[in-house]
Amino acid sequence: MTATVPPEPELLGCDFSSSPTLKKNIVIASGRLSGNVVQLQKTESFASLSAWSERLQQGAWVGGFDLPFGLPRELVLALGWPTGWEACVRHFSGLPRAAIRDLFKAFCDARPAGGKFAHRATDRPAGSSPSMKWVNPPVAWMLHAGVPVLLDAGASLPGLHPGAPMPAPQRVALEAYPGLLARELLGGARSYKSDDPAKQTPERWLARKDLLTALEQGRTRLGLRLKLTPAQADNLLADATGDRLDAVFCLVQAAWAFQQHRAGHPLWSLPTDMDPLEGWIVTA
Repeated sequence: MTATVPPEPELLGCDFSSSPTLKKNIVIASGRLSGNVVQLQKTESFASLSAWSERLQQGAWVGGFDLPFGLPRELVLALGWPTGWEACVRHFSGLPRAAIRDLFKAFCDARPAGGKFAHRATDRPAGSSPSMKWVNPPVAWMLHAGVPVLLDAGASLPGLHPGAPMPAPQRVALEAYPGLLARELLGGARSYKSDDPAKQTPERWLARKDLLTALEQGRTRLGLRLKLTPAQADNLLADATGDRLDAVFCLVQAAWAFQQHRAGHPLWSLPTDMDPLEGWIVTA
């Protein structure tokens, strides 16, 4: 009998919101990888966590998600929480946000100015906000809302959680961060998005155009080229919030990790010595 070859998983990139609404959606960009080319297939928007959860229950996928997967070890130890990743995440997600805010604020209040927040090892090389931050941006709430959904979808989180056993559809979730690619291509000096309509300027549209051109030409250290139709390009440029473009950045990061996995990397491109409590941002 000839063995059945499993189909290639769908590649996903997700720009996440912990409190999605009709005005502020969760966005997923999906595509496929062929050689060094990432073919964008579509973008989808979700106005609720339940609708997003239903989407993640479909098929096999490898996804890059713009939300933190873990808390700083320093914080976890100070609070006396479980140091096993899943036990810690389940404990954290089971607490009401008001209680978490009080605990995190007390932790910060006891620390000197300039060092209020604890950081994960990945935060500084990635240039990301500390995952315990509950305002501007509220990334702690993103972890609180998003990671349990990934677990419920049976996803494997490399280095953190093995996921559902086969023969369930293989789903692999990686922590992504669009700011990494955006800063590489824009130099960190130009803004390309804003949720404030008053700040959705022609200069930011031009920055999005430059980012998209660079992605299409493969001008990132990841060596991947984005392929999309003129209509898809117009759709990405028209989104002044940058959410759709951020989802595409996450898609490209997921595609690179998938490429590394196929080449034999033991941990989907993540450092093999990463902290198994904190997690790591792909491509950092």
